[in-house]
Amino acid sequence: MKIKTKLRLGFGFLFLIVLLFGATSLHYINKISVSSKVILKDNYESLKYAREMRSILDNHDLPLSRDAWNRLAAQLRLEAGNITEPGEGGAVRGLSAAFMNLGPASTVHQQHAALRAMRLQLSVIEDLNMKAIARKNEAAQASVERATTYLVAAATFCFIVLFSFSINFPGFVANPLRRFSEAIKAISQKNYKQRLDFQGNDEFAALAKEFNAMAGQLNKWENTNLAKLQSEKSRIEAIISQMQDGIIGLSERNDILFVNQVAAQLLNRGEQEVVGKNAAELAATNDLLLTLLQSEGGSKHLKIFADGKESYFKLERREILIPAFDEASEQVISEATKAAGEVFILKNETEYKELDEAKTNFIATVSHELKTPISSIKMSLKLLDDVRVGELNREQHELVAHIGEDCGRLLKITSELLDLAQVETGNLQLNYVKSDPRKIAQYAMDTVRRQAEHKEIDLQLWAADNLPAVNADTEKTAWVLVNFLSNALRYSPLKSKVLIRVGLSGREVEFSVKDFGRGIDRTFQSRLFDRYFQVPTDGQNKTGSGLGLAISKDFIMAQGGRIWVESELGEGSTFAFTLPQAD
Repeated sequence: MKIKTKLRLGFGFLFLIVLLFGATSLHYINKISVSSKVILKDNYESLKYAREMRSILDNHDLPLSRDAWNRLAAQLRLEAGNITEPGEGGAVRGLSAAFMNLGPASTVHQQHAALRAMRLQLSVIEDLNMKAIARKNEAAQASVERATTYLVAAATFCFIVLFSFSINFPGFVANPLRRFSEAIKAISQKNYKQRLDFQGNDEFAALAKEFNAMAGQLNKWENTNLAKLQSEKSRIEAIISQMQDGIIGLSERNDILFVNQVAAQLLNRGEQEVVGKNAAELAATNDLLLTLLQSEGGSKHLKIFADGKESYFKLERREILIPAFDEASEQVISEATKAAGEVFILKNETEYKELDEAKTNFIATVSHELKTPISSIKMSLKLLDDVRVGELNREQHELVAHIGEDCGRLLKITSELLDLAQVETGNLQLNYVKSDPRKIAQYAMDTVRRQAEHKEIDLQLWAADNLPAVNADTEKTAWVLVNFLSNALRYSPLKSKVLIRVGLSGREVEFSVKDFGRGIDRTFQSRLFDRYFQVPTDGQNKTGSGLGLAISKDFIMAQGGRIWVESELGEGSTFAFTLPQAD
């Protein structure tokens, strides 16, 4: 039998029960109504007629007037037509006989006797009807009680049937659904041997058949792909083992899942000694593993003694994320993920580090060797420009000036390359002294004042009062400020101004240089402090080596400060840095 048919039968049964209870209720309510109507119809009207006749007799003197006599006759006729109780007919006949003696033809004595007889018969009629009302009322009450008893019995029966139906019938649908839910949960836990058995030919049986077919296919797929998964696992393990970078995998419980040969050599442990062990426990006796666990996410450079020499590695710590599975609701949330562990990758950068050091040493050597001849050339140019050596014509003077500018630019580039070499090789020496921020700014302004006067640019210094001293390398800090001012003067229009501000910013002293040039496009601002990067120009301004801002950043960061730029096209640029206050 189909589920739809069973549901129809079930609800049809409920409908019949409700209909039966309604019909029973209507039957007994009708009986109660009939009993009430009998009382009103059979007895109340007789009492009303008797009351009217008594009222006429009491309110009129003898002999009766014609109107009273007619009214009394009318009520008597109505009573004669409403005889319902045993003995009431005789009382009505006696009443009629007495009434006849009330006519005008009767004597006064006869009329008074008739009046007494009528009142007596009226009392008999009233007594008969009152007793009948009491008797019928008792019968009606008994009928009501019986009807109430039957209705309560019928209501109880219907309640028991409906309650039993409401308890048992939902299970007809809920129990198979619960079995299906349990089976689906078992399938979600990869129990592909789960099967369902439903008897009959309804929809649940058909659905169970399809479910069993699906579980069989999943079980077949699982058995078929298990060997492939094992093969892929072995292949991945072989690839990880043969990689030149050290790789360590941890589970979400911080247990070591795998370690390739390179990582095992760096840890100075065998692969079998560490796999399956807790990383925190092993880190207690292994400094390298402790360093790895204490490192934060992202990249970090490490120096490790390996292969009989100091080697350089770049550590990358990556979290393993997998799709989250909510077992409580049994739903896969594709947008959410959860951590399943971490992977540490140690990339060997020793070769690149050695090449970088060789490059840095080469640049430092070449820059140092070039600095002396360039300085000699500048000295020679200065002597050529001296009138004591000889007068130069205008063309020769211009040529000497151009050569002097080029020599100055070459000398600046070589100085910057030497500074860069110091930073890259870690040989940057900082001479910390307590310095007045205002004096550093004033020194930088004096250095570029001649360049500012050449372009008729007004240099303005805005410094806060009572500035605290900074603990800094005065020479390198002034060099950064001079570099900012030189760039500001280079890109400022003629007869403009450059503002130098020195003030407090929390526990730091902030230096800033603002120009009112054309500004810098936002696309270039994030790369301004990169080495060798130069903002594209329109050809009117000569650019440098692209090292000044990079070296400035290294100088400020080495002193524990911050450096940044703010610029909008058409509104100029502001280069700023901070230094911590002196203790």
